[in-house]
Amino acid sequence: MAGVGGRQEWLLSAAVTQTVDVGFAWCPEPVPAGMPVVQVYGWLLDDAGRVLVQDTGARFNLPGGSPDPVDADLAATVAREAMEESQVTVTDVVYLGYEQLERAVEPRALVRTVGRIGVFHPRHPDLDGGRLLRRLMTSLAEAPGLLGWGRSGEAQAQAATRIAEGWWGVSAESPLLAASYVD
Repeated sequence: MAGVGGRQEWLLSAAVTQTVDVGFAWCPEPVPAGMPVVQVYGWLLDDAGRVLVQDTGARFNLPGGSPDPVDADLAATVAREAMEESQVTVTDVVYLGYEQLERAVEPRALVRTVGRIGVFHPRHPDLDGGRLLRRLMTSLAEAPGLLGWGRSGEAQAQAATRIAEGWWGVSAESPLLAASYVD
């Protein structure tokens, strides 16, 4: 099968593509030592118990991003990212767990936190990418569907609900939690 000048071998190898499996697993425990944290996102709640979901116009996401060397800890990362992206001051950040992202051989951690919104500042474009994100406030029950995060998102929202109600006395199950924009 060598063919003339190895052509057939080249054609066979050129037709092979690499497939990379990406999987997510929700882990409500500390990130294992040595596993890199590549993302920190926050379920950020107002005093009514609604969560901030960023609206890009194409999809929804929680405030957050990659840790920077200037961040003292994961709470500082989510506070910085929330200010940059959504212009909100965050207080009382609590670690919820992480999603384990598996790409090829090296797992990575996508940390999730819950925090309280102290102040909504006037909106302006994110200095990092120039995006102006709308700030949709919705219930913790509705947010996983908007995000498209499935069972993992539901488990995260339930953990955020337990913290909000148990630690802060903020009801996340109120029928008055109608979704609305804070722009």
